[in-house]
Amino acid sequence: MGQKVNPKGLRLGILTTWDSRWMFSNKELYRKSILEDVKIREGLIKKFQFAIVTQVEIERAINRITIIIHAARPGMIIGRGGKGLEDVKKFVMLIMSSRKSEIDKMKIELKVEPVKKPYLNAYFVANEIAGKLIRGLPHRVVVHFAMNKAMESGARGIKVQLGGRINGAAISRREKYYEGTVPVSTIREDIDFARFPALTKSGYIGIKIWIAR
Repeated sequence: MGQKVNPKGLRLGILTTWDSRWMFSNKELYRKSILEDVKIREGLIKKFQFAIVTQVEIERAINRITIIIHAARPGMIIGRGGKGLEDVKKFVMLIMSSRKSEIDKMKIELKVEPVKKPYLNAYFVANEIAGKLIRGLPHRVVVHFAMNKAMESGARGIKVQLGGRINGAAISRREKYYEGTVPVSTIREDIDFARFPALTKSGYIGIKIWIAR
């Protein structure tokens, strides 16, 4: 495949499923629903950066919307006595405020799931590497630490690619690091993939992670 195809998209319907799942098809609501899903997903990931939200799944029925938040630190979202969930519900209702007449009838359900093995989650690993690069730690030390953690957690293999002005270099370059085996062209192989930008003092460094679980 030559790395031109997103490993998750290649396996949709076989090993992975869609992050947005709807129980209906209405041409008038289709555009609004897609835009709402994008805003909800991006908004929750940004709002709860401290809890490291790795995935937001949205399930829609006619009068119900279920939001499943996967986070490395779920307790920080739930808060004391579930107060945090009320904030999430208000946030979702604010995004859907353009459909006020439907919100009153719609039931919003929230679920917060923990990421059991965070170092087998590509988004978590990419976020972890980005945070350390922003703090100015040596990139090779950071990458090898993350790869070792992933292999200790039970991964078959991991591949990391960095692109940009690595270590403050005058000319941007790419560096790739491998450990184990990552057969991206094998459909039956469970590959997790994520991209993440790290804004360092020298500029952005793009991070790509492939993990064979």
